Amino acid sequence: VQLQASGGGLVQAGGSLRLSCAASGGTFRSMGWFRQAPGKEREFVARMYWTNTDYADSVQGRFTISRDNAKNTVYLQMNSLKIEDTAVYYCAAAGGPTGRSIRSYDYWGQGTLVTVSS
Repeated sequence: VQLQASGGGLVQAGGSLRLSCAASGGTFRSMGWFRQAPGKEREFVARMYWTNTDYADSVQGRFTISRDNAKNTVYLQMNSLKIEDTAVYYCAAAGGPTGRSIRSYDYWGQGTLVTVSS
């Protein structure tokens, strides 16, 4: 199983980015995004189980998670980015339902860096 995250980069505050996570070696009912800012713990951002979605309060209304089952890929559209969104973003996957806990995911991608500047 491999999760390949991409799409990170440098963007100004108020801008947008779209992250992608391509999964191979399996089909996953749950896929999610987490992030880890420097000096902080990894935190939940968004998750998708079948067509159900869930977002952290800090990104609700600005970020959208979606998936293309034909491509076995999950996306994170990030709009109205803030400086505090700067972090390494990780995608994660599991075969069954998950919660917001890191422990509920079985597989992790390598992370992609998002830097939001003023």
